[in-house]
Amino acid sequence: MNLYQKLIEVRKEVPYLQKDSQMTQGQSYKYNSSSQVIGAVRKMLDELNILLITKIMDKRVHMDTVEYMDEKQKRPKRTTTFFTELDLMMIWVNGDDPSEQIEIPWYGQGIDTAGEKGVGKALTYAEKTFLLKEFNIATDQMDVDAFQDKVERTTGKVLASNTIALLKSEWIGAGYQANKLNQRVKELYQCNVTELTEEQAAELLGKIKEKKGKAS
Repeated sequence: MNLYQKLIEVRKEVPYLQKDSQMTQGQSYKYNSSSQVIGAVRKMLDELNILLITKIMDKRVHMDTVEYMDEKQKRPKRTTTFFTELDLMMIWVNGDDPSEQIEIPWYGQGIDTAGEKGVGKALTYAEKTFLLKEFNIATDQMDVDAFQDKVERTTGKVLASNTIALLKSEWIGAGYQANKLNQRVKELYQCNVTELTEEQAAELLGKIKEKKGKAS
């Protein structure tokens, strides 16, 4: 079989994945983990002697510092997040004939508060979404934004970190500077980004997308 025929055989093997149930900070939700997706296709890839190589073509790291009041300790605190974007080339290689390869441009993103895990999170998210899309794997509720499974907590209001990442991505995509987002949030909602409610975040996302639409 050529490489295209082998990839089709992998697609036939995994038509559907049920999401895993997860519990984080008292909140229950479902999503497809990276290990679940890779585990679903790994056996067939090994049997058909197919190798997937991930090549980083370009990278961008946006740093954003948010100040907020810690109500327990009654003093201001500062949190710095690192938003990593990767331009990738996903390369399928036929192990039986290594000269036969398929190159597919791809993209990944990851958010981290420590700084050293952003690239790893971006690669993990990119690999998961690539496999889901490449093999047309259906899920019960597709969740392209669930690349972070942590929840940010500040002053009692809870905003999922994947929502924060989406806000930053749309903000930067609209042509704004990353460090100006928190300033704009304060002007509109008199709070920091991490203190937004889900409703406020959704409203702000709508405004950003509307602005991008007019610009284009």
